[in-house]
Amino acid sequence: MKLWKLLIVVFSLLYISVVLILALAWINNLKLTAEWKTAYNFQLDPKAKISPEAQNAALKQKIQGLQPKGVYIMVDSAENKYYLKNNGQTIREGLVSTGSGVILVDPTGKRSWVFDTPKGEFFVKSKIQNPYWVKPDWAFIEEGEPIPKKMEDRIEGGVLGDYALGFGNGYFIHGTLYTRLLGRNVTHGCVRMADKDLEEVFKAARIGTRIYIY
Repeated sequence: MKLWKLLIVVFSLLYISVVLILALAWINNLKLTAEWKTAYNFQLDPKAKISPEAQNAALKQKIQGLQPKGVYIMVDSAENKYYLKNNGQTIREGLVSTGSGVILVDPTGKRSWVFDTPKGEFFVKSKIQNPYWVKPDWAFIEEGEPIPKKMEDRIEGGVLGDYALGFGNGYFIHGTLYTRLLGRNVTHGCVRMADKDLEEVFKAARIGTRIYIY
């Protein structure tokens, strides 16, 4: 009799366990189904329902809004090309020469110069016709000549072309005697142009005209 009662208890516990397992499985299934339906039926904000074409158009308009107005100059120092633009439209382009990247060290070891063209946004700060070059110390060191003590011994004419646009820290867009080297990275940091290109850029630019170098 005791054995029979024990068996009843065991089978009852097994039955209850099975029922509980099935109930838990059913509840989990309902939960997963609800989550799936929620994900499947997820609705975007109506304002966010913009077609790809409309999104592209809006992005293009935003980019155009960031473009400088009027005339500006772009210099690609990797390709050694310049672009004269007006309201985003290229009105002239051509070859330039930009910084060589060469490092020159003073024989004393106390100073050094890296001949790179600076990158970033700049502005035309000066417009000079028939410019003279005031040779810095590195120019004499590079040529193996003594550094002069008198300013007049530093002034050299006829090497920067007919025009120069200064954009700060001694850097200029100017002409060159070495037109065969246009399209190469050979300068000490300035941007060199052919005479015809330089003349047109000089005429188009004003004090404050933006220059983008990259």
